[in-house]
Amino acid sequence: MKGAYDDIIERERPVSKKHRPMPLANRAAQFSPFAALSGYDDAIRETDRQTEEKRELSEDMLAALNERLRHLEEREKKRPFLRLTYFLRDEKKEGGVYVTRRGRFRRVDREGKMLVLADGGRIPLGDVFWLEEEPEE
Repeated sequence: MKGAYDDIIERERPVSKKHRPMPLANRAAQFSPFAALSGYDDAIRETDRQTEEKRELSEDMLAALNERLRHLEEREKKRPFLRLTYFLRDEKKEGGVYVTRRGRFRRVDREGKMLVLADGGRIPLGDVFWLEEEPEE
């Protein structure tokens, strides 16, 4: 039984006189997988990333928070150390996450409705969920 390619099966591989052989690493790269849809994996991860809705404070919690802010304003010159939890809005999706941050209090900007920290951080007063003074480190 004679096959269609029997005449070339035993031959040597042709070698070009003009071009050098390609290194094996480069040849392998031609067959490596590629991302047919660039950005697809990022889009899937973004869709899967979880956010939460901003919680509304009860009247009691809001009153306690306002009292703490008033107390901080009275002690502004002492620049107490704080731990505060606030809502950080997501830039890409609806909602956001709650973040706890520590820092030194600087002032309350009533006009801009911001809590200003000594390191320059500015947190919208409407996004502050809770704050408390902490002892110095």
